[in-house]
Amino acid sequence: MAVEQALQEFRETESGEAFSLQNHKLLKVELAAVTIQAKLGSMVAYQGDVKFERAGSGGMSRLMKKMATGEGVKLMTVSGTGEVFLADHAQEVHLVKLDNDKITVNSSNLLAFDSGIDWDIRKVEGASGVLAGGLFNLELSGSGWVALLSDGPPMLLQLKGDPAFADPQAAITWSSAVKTSVKTDMNLKTLIGRGSGETLQMEFAGDGWLLVQPSEGRVDVGSTASRGGGLGNLLGG
Repeated sequence: MAVEQALQEFRETESGEAFSLQNHKLLKVELAAVTIQAKLGSMVAYQGDVKFERAGSGGMSRLMKKMATGEGVKLMTVSGTGEVFLADHAQEVHLVKLDNDKITVNSSNLLAFDSGIDWDIRKVEGASGVLAGGLFNLELSGSGWVALLSDGPPMLLQLKGDPAFADPQAAITWSSAVKTSVKTDMNLKTLIGRGSGETLQMEFAGDGWLLVQPSEGRVDVGSTASRGGGLGNLLGG
């Protein structure tokens, strides 16, 4: 009993919402209210009658886009009754509720979303997949909860007039009115190995906002071999 008392600060939270934060690195989802899609392998615990299935591409159009772009989003469908707890390498979790709205998300920063949200793959303007290593992001639209990840506390930039620039892996999400393009700094120093290391940046312009993380993202060792896309990435190889 003394041990249980000492651990009370970590007890499960009750919010009444379908999506809620158990703490700033752990998402709790009440499945009685929703069926969700979540990052493959992100489940850390659950209670109740919960079913996990690998999610498909959701139609031929998205299937072909995944094959062509190598966009590496790998999702599972979580359904049933009970509670499921999701996390990803102890990264911070942030909740956004869309109300007939649209945002664009870096797929590596997406943890989960509910059944009211639709997704599609969008290409960053001005970047070929070869040059940019696959600059393709996810567009989320509809109404419902979205859970995002950040590697450290994020920063929100307001975009009004002057554009902002960010490392492609540091940009987490941005509003639907924001236009993206690629800025390159390729010169002789880059070719001889004396460049700054910041050869490729994304430009964000328009009236809206941009959320960035204080990191260029976690390295997923298991997926580096499939960065080139095609059938290997499609099948999770």
